[in-house]
Amino acid sequence: MTGIRPLVRARISGRLGRVSTTGSVRHRLPAVGSGVDLPRHARLLSQVHEAVLSGRQPPAQPRDVVGRSWSRLQADGISPDRCEDVVLADYAEVEARRTRTSLRSVLPELRNTLTLVAEDANFIVVIADADGVVLWREGARGVRKAADALGFMEGARWSEGAVGTNSIGTALVENAPVQLFSAEHYARSHCGWSCTGSPVHDPRSGEVLGVVDISGSAMSVHPTTVALVQTAVRLAEATLWQEHMITLEKLRGHAAPVLGATAGPALVVDRHGWVADARGLAVPERVAPPCPGTPLLVPGLGLCMPEPLGDGWLMRRGGRRTAIAVELDLGDTPRATVRGDTSWTRALSPRHAQILRLLTETGSAGIDAASLSVAMFGDRDHVVTVRAEISRLRKSLGPVLSTHPYRFADGVDVHVIDGAEAPGRGG
Repeated sequence: MTGIRPLVRARISGRLGRVSTTGSVRHRLPAVGSGVDLPRHARLLSQVHEAVLSGRQPPAQPRDVVGRSWSRLQADGISPDRCEDVVLADYAEVEARRTRTSLRSVLPELRNTLTLVAEDANFIVVIADADGVVLWREGARGVRKAADALGFMEGARWSEGAVGTNSIGTALVENAPVQLFSAEHYARSHCGWSCTGSPVHDPRSGEVLGVVDISGSAMSVHPTTVALVQTAVRLAEATLWQEHMITLEKLRGHAAPVLGATAGPALVVDRHGWVADARGLAVPERVAPPCPGTPLLVPGLGLCMPEPLGDGWLMRRGGRRTAIAVELDLGDTPRATVRGDTSWTRALSPRHAQILRLLTETGSAGIDAASLSVAMFGDRDHVVTVRAEISRLRKSLGPVLSTHPYRFADGVDVHVIDGAEAPGRGG
């Protein structure tokens, strides 16, 4: 892969801007270090693979990221043989996915940093969406032919649950870069490969858009490939951020006459909650994403009902500013009641009731996803589940919950009516 890094470095300067940095550093370690005897290491991994999957004591333990993936697959009753049955989407579905993904706008950036040198470096570049479906695949002709034999082609569903441990599906589950070598793959037919994948995040929302992957023969693995893929991802995210800034500027121009004619403080935000413009109040760069018909808690304004404005929303005070209170009934029929300028009640699942009780116990300090996983499940292996449950809970309660870390929003007073009153929050 000599010749790649100078090209990438030349394209980094002045381009990174504001991008997502989601992902644990521990996942960025390469599958093999410099100077490793690759054939010997591949043989060891093959022995580990066979021992672990047959329930015997392995000669060595798999890496943490690999062990977690194998455990998930075994717990779901998925065998390595089943993972060789690849599901292919038809042409119409692939085209529909390509049309609606935000990754299409950064495809030129990814091609310029990776694909143009893939032929000489003897690898393929694969771009998959958030479901693990391969949308684009380019690169060395010989590697593409070998990938065809696996069904690793456009339209293939390369999620972890579909084809086992792999750098696309496992990167999606872990929400972090993943490099795999040889028999670290779950399916035996994949053991001749080395693969490196990294999620691409929407810098506006933090949402995972998909994965960029470099794949080739196992013996072509290189420790620097992780950094190479990460650099391409950062450039892609920087491009998405630049597009976002252009969109905000357009929304700002569209909203200027409306804000000028609005009596009292107001602000305009895009659909992700990023503030395009404001009048009469100091606000953060971003508020919670508005949801039609659901009041939103805005610092300095209180509860506001979002009003459509072009491609964004106008937020202004609908009445006098009142305190926001949340009443949690965590008894046999759990529910949450939000009281402010308007009031509403939402039924809570047992899991959501558990999360809200934990949030009341952490107070203003909040709690991150890993710690919440430990509190709920006794380990840190359920972070993906925690994030999904928090996302559902925020869609239900919206303005009263904040993230990074998870906590009740500033200015929200919480009361648990079954006897465990939460610490008040004063803003």
